[in-house]
Amino acid sequence: MRVKNAVNAKKKKKKFLKFVKGFRGALSRRYTLAKQSYYRALKFAFDGRKNKKSNFRKLWITRINIAARNEGLKYNELIHGLKLANVSINRKMLAELAVNDPESFKEYVKIAKTALGK
Repeated sequence: MRVKNAVNAKKKKKKFLKFVKGFRGALSRRYTLAKQSYYRALKFAFDGRKNKKSNFRKLWITRINIAARNEGLKYNELIHGLKLANVSINRKMLAELAVNDPESFKEYVKIAKTALGK
């Protein structure tokens, strides 16, 4: 005797269709297409979480570079000077200071300049 298991099959279909509710066109209505778009969306979400890390690092470096150039240093000179002065501050905090507290950022630039001998 064949077992169809309609309850679980229906539950599984509902799970996929609920996830893709806002998708356009047939992707949100047809089960087969919904299942494909579900797995595709999960793949993009996974990739996005990995890309987010490098995107933020690029953003921080850009912000630091702009603020450092306003003070007469390049980004790589600033980082090298801070390393020579044994100052351990990460790029996220440096970028935050560059945007929200320019006076503190200028102090870090001054420290880097003295360490570089400029």
